[in-house]
This record gives sequence, C-alpha cells and structure tokens, in this order.
Amino acid sequence: MPTSTLGVEEEFHVVDIRTRHLVSRAGLLLDMLPQECFTEELQRSTLEANSRPFPRLEDLARDLSAMRATVIGRAEQLGLGVVAAGSVPLADLEQMKISSEPRYEQMLDDYQLLTREQLICGTHVHAELPDRDLAVAVAHRLAPWVPPLLALSASSPFWLGADSGYASYRTMVWQRWPTAGPMARYESAAEYERMIAALIQSGVISDPGMIYFDIRPSAHLPTVELRICDACPRVDDVVLVAGLFRALVARELEHVRLESAGRAPVREVQLEAVRAATWQAARSGLEGRLVDPVEGVPQEAGEIVGALVEGLRPQLEESGDWVLVSGLARDALGRGSSAERQRRAYTRRGCLSDVVDMLLAETRAGGWDAGP
Repeated sequence: MPTSTLGVEEEFHVVDIRTRHLVSRAGLLLDMLPQECFTEELQRSTLEANSRPFPRLEDLARDLSAMRATVIGRAEQLGLGVVAAGSVPLADLEQMKISSEPRYEQMLDDYQLLTREQLICGTHVHAELPDRDLAVAVAHRLAPWVPPLLALSASSPFWLGADSGYASYRTMVWQRWPTAGPMARYESAAEYERMIAALIQSGVISDPGMIYFDIRPSAHLPTVELRICDACPRVDDVVLVAGLFRALVARELEHVRLESAGRAPVREVQLEAVRAATWQAARSGLEGRLVDPVEGVPQEAGEIVGALVEGLRPQLEESGDWVLVSGLARDALGRGSSAERQRRAYTRRGCLSDVVDMLLAETRAGGWDAGP
C-alpha cells in the first residue's frame, strides 16, 4: 500500500517582545503573510500555519521549519514574537480580543467565557484517508492510543500567570467544549453525518467545523485528523507525533480490514477509560505515569512511549520512517516534556518571562534546513 501523505496545522501565539505578554495583534502579522499558508484563529492573539501534504516526514519537517522562519521574520518587524506551545504563561484575559469574523463573534455570544478563555494553541495532524467510512471507523478505534501522543506534546503547564499543576492545561481548557473528547463508534460515514446534523439542529453547535473530537474525519479534507496535541515548541516533536499518528492509522486500517473479513474479533473501545487516560496524560506529561492502552494499568511514560514506538515498527519500516521516528522518540524521552523544561526555566529565577524567552528560542530553532 502506498504511503499516505501527511499535513500539519500549527497554531502560534503572538507575544510582545518587550513585555513577553500575549497580545491581540495577529491581524497585523497576517497582513504580511501569504494567505494560502497562514490564517486567523478565534483569538486575535493566535494564528495558524498550514503545511502542504507530504509523503516523507523529512519534507514535512522542512516545510514546517520554513513557515516558522517566515512568520518569525515578519513578527520581528512588528516587535512581536511567535510561540508554539499549548499556552503562554503571561496573558491578561481582559486585554484579549476575539477575531472579527462573524462566525467567531457568534461563538463569543453563544459560549461566553469558554470563548474568551480560548488562549490555547494546538498541533493538528492530517493523515490522508480518502475513504470516509474508514476514516470514521479509524477515528473511533484509535482513541486509546492517542494519550501518549498528548504526553509527548505537553507544553502548557502555566495558565494566566500560575502553575496549573498539569503538563497540558490546554487539554483541561479544551475539554469544556460540548463536542470535545474521544469519538463514539459509528457504523458508517452516513451515520456519523446524521449525528453532526442532529447536533447542529439542536442549536448547541452551528456547523460541522465545531466537531472537536480528539480524532475526527476532517470536515473539509480527505483525511483523518489528530487534534488532541498541544502546539510543540520543537519541530522535532511535531514530526514525531505526525509519524506515529500515520503509523497508528496504517495499523488500524489493517485491523479494520481483518475484522471486515471475519479474520479478527471486533475490538471494543471504552470511552470512559480513554477519557481517564487522557486526563492522566494531561496531568503527567512524560514525567509521570501514563495508562497502558492495552492493559489499562499505570506505567512509566517512557515505557508506554517505548512500547508504542516498538509496536509500530512494521508500519514505520514500511513507510521508511523507522530510523527517524525511533530516534526522535529517544530524543524526546531523553530531554523530557516541554512542560518540564518550562518549569525548570521558571525555577531558576522565579520569572515567567524566562519561560517565554525559552519558548521563543525553541520555536525559532527549526533545525530542518529552514534557512536564515
């Protein structure tokens, strides 16, 4: 089977270089950027970069690095900085503004504080999957395997000037939305679409783009989309998550085909267990214990991630990703989560601006032939 393409959407915070605070100036920055790659988000303090789809992880990494170099260069001309992380430690909620697009203004009216507090950024990975029935099946069945990917990306320990006690507090903020969390099982794309139509008819959401499941069939692309992860300061971690996600999709597709042929039992997914494992990953990151996706028992994060990578070796070798992904996983476990690095930066002087400076530096350091 040919290797599917991968694309990534990266969300970035915009901060004032002088104060290190989050600022609602993304619109000025977007005016200087190519519209085909960069778009506005709900908050005016956030923008999104959209990669092209690539079959090779190395090419995806170079594209992500090049986009980062572009947006950082333009930001510097405005006295701004760009941060890829789940949250920025320094933010004044009263100073934040919603983008003026009518859809976002309606969301503010409907959801109130949820909308105003959406000061978070994520990494979204799209794995090519043109068959929407298969995308629906895979999105549900992959749910137990994504908490370790969240742990690898965890980069939001600070929230509105305080240590949240979580590695990914972005997850806690995000899960308040009515359609967030793991996706239930649907027998077909048609049944899935009927569920979306019913939610829209209920008035709780206004359009299919407001389906915020951890993994979902894309609303506008022939892909299955991973949405659970924090934005990652290091491009390496984005590439690692993307490579693991594609391998997970490939493995699950094979299981679905075996089940359809009656050659394997139908695997049940307990959403309550997935929610618990997701909470644990958000709480601990890579520095504590995660829930084993198979046994449902706590184990050290390094053991869980190591077993995940090793278990995906056949798929990673088939796509040519084994050497790169296994090496990136070792590096990620060796340096620990971004959340832990941020806390270490803070404890040196008790200064949150030091945390922002570290995030700015890590976001800048592409390392994939991004150029000057």
